[in-house]
Amino acid sequence: MATTTIALKTRKSRPGHSEADKPKPQPVPKDITVDKQDAVAYSEIAVRNNAAIMDYCRTSMSALGGATAGIMGLTSLHGFIFYFISAILLSVMLMVKAGSRWNKYFVSRRVLFFSGLFGGLFTYILFWTFLYGMVHVY
Repeated sequence: MATTTIALKTRKSRPGHSEADKPKPQPVPKDITVDKQDAVAYSEIAVRNNAAIMDYCRTSMSALGGATAGIMGLTSLHGFIFYFISAILLSVMLMVKAGSRWNKYFVSRRVLFFSGLFGGLFTYILFWTFLYGMVHVY
């Protein structure tokens, strides 16, 4: 393990200030260490790109699921259950696609399951009610 020390630059004293008023540099305690093997860096651009792709997948799934539920004539609780089943299936497919190296693409596994879950619900309801009305009401 490597230890780190901090070097502070000293300033020239100004008139009217004594050397006793200056703060003294403190050494870094020995118990603070930095292990370079534990550090993981993520590219912010890549993380945002992955989030945008997942959002696109969730929005597309919500639109297709809502259209399917509307055409099938699902109402009330059955329609909402259909949404959550299709959202869980999408999450499982994303996990399969990411594979065992999911941590290479995402900061946490929670992002794969819950990112955009309730945001897609509004798209689902829009398509669900529109196509239900088009097919079964008119």
